[in-house]
Amino acid sequence: MELAMMSRCVARKASSKVSSVRHYSIVHDVPRVAASLSQNPPPAPTPGRSVFDQAVNASIPRNTWTKEEITEIHQRPLMELAFAAGTVHRRFHKPSAVQLCTLMNIKTGGCTEDCSYCAQSSRYKTNLQATKLSTVDSVIEAAKVAKANGSNRFCMGAAWRDMRGRTRGMKNIVEMVKGVRALGMEACVTLGMLDKQQARELKEAGLTAYNHNVDTSREHYPNVITTRSYDERLQTLENVREAGIHVCSGGILGLGETPATDHVGLIYTLATLPEHPESFPVNKLVPIKGTPMFGQDAVKLEDMVRCIATARLVMPKTIIRIAAGRVSMPESEQMLCFMAGANAIFTGEKMLTTDCNGWEQDKDMFERWGLTPMQTEASKLVEVPEEPKFESTSFAHFKEKDNGAEKGVEA
Repeated sequence: MELAMMSRCVARKASSKVSSVRHYSIVHDVPRVAASLSQNPPPAPTPGRSVFDQAVNASIPRNTWTKEEITEIHQRPLMELAFAAGTVHRRFHKPSAVQLCTLMNIKTGGCTEDCSYCAQSSRYKTNLQATKLSTVDSVIEAAKVAKANGSNRFCMGAAWRDMRGRTRGMKNIVEMVKGVRALGMEACVTLGMLDKQQARELKEAGLTAYNHNVDTSREHYPNVITTRSYDERLQTLENVREAGIHVCSGGILGLGETPATDHVGLIYTLATLPEHPESFPVNKLVPIKGTPMFGQDAVKLEDMVRCIATARLVMPKTIIRIAAGRVSMPESEQMLCFMAGANAIFTGEKMLTTDCNGWEQDKDMFERWGLTPMQTEASKLVEVPEEPKFESTSFAHFKEKDNGAEKGVEA
């Protein structure tokens, strides 16, 4: 009896030590305020119940995952894993609702980074012509087209390392954000690294979300990018979160990584942040001729489904987006991803520099499978008058208007 009591006491002490460990990496490890998604701490593990069972029966998210726990979930038999993820998905989300997002490249090419998958890096010969920042009016008109076609989230991407010294560019982007929000749409931007002041400025403009992917696991990251550190990416996420902007961060599958470790590492990085990202984009590598990643083997369907299902179990409230590369997936493969927990897609004409599934194509798919466009609270924050009906056109039309329309815009 005495020995048993001593064992329980030692176990309690060991447990209290483990719970104080912080399983996430940031540039400056400083105390956090309101670091949890909930005011209440995550429930303690149930004795005798496996990590997988705990994830399947979770009622709230937790951010105290270990890599070993995520690996245990990731390596379950795929049929069992996908079914479990679909079950959890139905607890936290409407299963037929899929958010439609549209992404516009507002500044193409000329980036100084060496991301080995990217056609927009100035270091690689990809025959991509660099452009100046798009005009505010052309971006707002493109957002109207996206809204008319069912998208309620409009994303704007600019190819550069960071926003330092881009005062005029920031001013124009702030106006773009305000214009998109005035349409009653979510506004998301991806502008590279962002400091705290820039994040606050975008928040004041009404920005819904900031996209900044970590791309892969910490261990595999140096094989993909050398000009920006993993911690610099995490610092940007911290700056965005502190400003009160939703975090959109995910990765690219097919970068020569090992799924069993690097997909786990990617999910681990984001699932152990003080708050889970509201959005987790899953990109399938589109190999671009002229980039170091050209010629990589295509990511396997089972690895993509396994990654999505694991992310759904580990980050149950997060919206999981099928992003770049979806155009190469047959409809049946996309549906497997939806059934495993994905609930957002990018639709329209382009995904930055790569092809994208068109609006009409996705509308047909939604009708066949009984899917419905997701309505989000963030897209209802701004009350706007009823928009007049108009004929949908293409982004190319607005790009033509940009040529020479605004002199002196920063490259």
